[in-house]
Amino acid sequence: MDIQALVSLDRTECAVQCNSKKRILEIISQIAAKNNPTIDEAVVLSSLLSRERMGSTGIGNGIALPHGRLPGLERVLAIVVTSTPPIDFDALDDKPVDIFFALLVPEEQTEGHLQTLATVASKLSDKDTIKAIRKAHSSDDIITALK
Repeated sequence: MDIQALVSLDRTECAVQCNSKKRILEIISQIAAKNNPTIDEAVVLSSLLSRERMGSTGIGNGIALPHGRLPGLERVLAIVVTSTPPIDFDALDDKPVDIFFALLVPEEQTEGHLQTLATVASKLSDKDTIKAIRKAHSSDDIITALK
């Protein structure tokens, strides 16, 4: 899975003002639905919140990988958001999160879903990539950092 195939400018936001876990998930849901009429914002939010109830997707180092399955979705979609300031997300290391790489996957995908998560987690473990994302001043900068 090529990470470049997942990200796009219309699903990337830089330096979003936010102060809670629920609010950042609402913003991610809005971004997902904004340019895709087949995606229902409320369904996305419900899926992301449901997954978070099972355990935080905050993986540490200020990074979270919220994800959810959506009925009727044809392909994996990524939403990338940075927040200012970092927010409490119940991450594994108890540190606040400022980089959110959300994945929405077709409901029936299981194996592909896990492979995509592994690919994204691997990319986000690169210190130079994370440094570039944190320095980003625009969605373009975020996309460039992920290349």
